[in-house]
Amino acid sequence: MSFPERRTANILMTILFFAVLCAAVYSARRIILLFVLAIFFAYLLNPVVKFLQSHSLFFRNLRGPAVVEVYLAFLILIGVLGYLFAPGAARRTVKFMDQVPVVMDGLATGNIAGDLRQKYDWSEEQEIRFRAFLARHREGIQSLVPTVDRYISNAAQIIGWSLLIPVLAIFFLRDGQHIADVLIRILFPSNRYARVWTVANDLHEMLTRYVRAQLLLCGLSFLFYLIALLLLGFPHAILFASLGGVLEFIPVAGWITTFATIVGVGLLNHCHWLWMAALLLIWRVIQDYFATPRIMGSHLKIHPLAAIFAVLVGAEIGGIVGVYLAVPLMAALRLIFSAYAGERTSRGHYHHFDAAPEVPSSLAETAIS
Repeated sequence: MSFPERRTANILMTILFFAVLCAAVYSARRIILLFVLAIFFAYLLNPVVKFLQSHSLFFRNLRGPAVVEVYLAFLILIGVLGYLFAPGAARRTVKFMDQVPVVMDGLATGNIAGDLRQKYDWSEEQEIRFRAFLARHREGIQSLVPTVDRYISNAAQIIGWSLLIPVLAIFFLRDGQHIADVLIRILFPSNRYARVWTVANDLHEMLTRYVRAQLLLCGLSFLFYLIALLLLGFPHAILFASLGGVLEFIPVAGWITTFATIVGVGLLNHCHWLWMAALLLIWRVIQDYFATPRIMGSHLKIHPLAAIFAVLVGAEIGGIVGVYLAVPLMAALRLIFSAYAGERTSRGHYHHFDAAPEVPSSLAETAIS
């Protein structure tokens, strides 16, 4: 017997291969996340592309022109919204950025307590208690300044990276089926094409349901933000409600950005920002522990407790990325495991697939695989 044994060497080489693969994936995690978000964005636009592909006046049954028409409409919509809201939003953003150091200095020195007393008719005793509270936490408040600066710089970087997502989504919308076919032919033997395409079709349906669930959650957030902003008299309620609804797609960082923006605007405009902060925190608890598990669970056929478990484990392992990918990853693993278990069961009757590999009809209808 040679040393090392051939079987042992194969096992060690397999472990080494997966270790190198995991290291490569971890090193390129930001790029991979960018492509994953582009796939989700493609799923978001895919129903509109399919509709235009079937009902276009000029390029019926042609997918490429339908993708171009969707992107032209998207750019026109962005341009109209920018023309209507960008000037006011830019002025308020500049004002907000100028006021941030003043507000942080007021928190550190305790002078903001006097301003709040004048605004909300606090008593002298309430002002003294609040000043004492700020004095006890002065070091923590002062440490927030570099944190805020770092968060703003990271937000600008995230916005820059996000501009690539619609560009990458074009290729998935146009050539998604071809990309999936090439990957399957590279990674799997020919006698397994039909089975793998069946699993790919199930994953396609699962991701479609996931994006629909995300849209429903974004709609619920938009309605809540709109009602709360109107009730408390905040300016530009529709704009900020739309921003909150769109940012609901981004876990953790999305609602934190919405919270900071709305509360900051309320503070600068002397609105009821304390009540708004309390309402936003209550809504976050409802959204994370009631609405999201049930909506995601019903669309992806996962128990709400399993969805909560997946989100918590994903947050512990991968942070924001783990939170975003935890639920669809659990649903994908469930589908793959079910397909594998079904294949193991069928092996008692069939040793291989006799049917010729062919693309399922639902995948053939769309370029998203």
